[in-house]
Amino acid sequence: MRILAIDYGKKRTGLAVTDPLQLIAGGLATVSTSELFVFLRDYVAREQVERIVIGEPRQPNGQPSENLARVKTFVGRWRKEMPQIPIEFYDERFTSVLAHRAMIDAGLRKKARQDKALVDEISATIILQDYMRSRKI
Repeated sequence: MRILAIDYGKKRTGLAVTDPLQLIAGGLATVSTSELFVFLRDYVAREQVERIVIGEPRQPNGQPSENLARVKTFVGRWRKEMPQIPIEFYDERFTSVLAHRAMIDAGLRKKARQDKALVDEISATIILQDYMRSRKI
């Protein structure tokens, strides 16, 4: 079964997913946040998903960011309507910075690095990779 990660944003949301053996994390998509619930409901109907990991937005000092309330609202809806697939929070601090660094290291041109949808998808992948690494310790 797969693990799916969400980098939840006000306008766009990045998604990443593992392979069925949970060995490799890869970007899945970036979707409009207004369409996220429907997208995920359709995805879990097609694919076996063990759990969802959603980035918990916090400021560098650990205080909640302004997006945390929106994330909690989404998580509450998911838990109510799709209780068979657990969803859990995972610290997402610095994932956007790491995503930009990964894009630079990959040699992407400045124009490609300004693609916010790509940044969101890479951020979700970083959340998922960190989550998978934390489980193996």
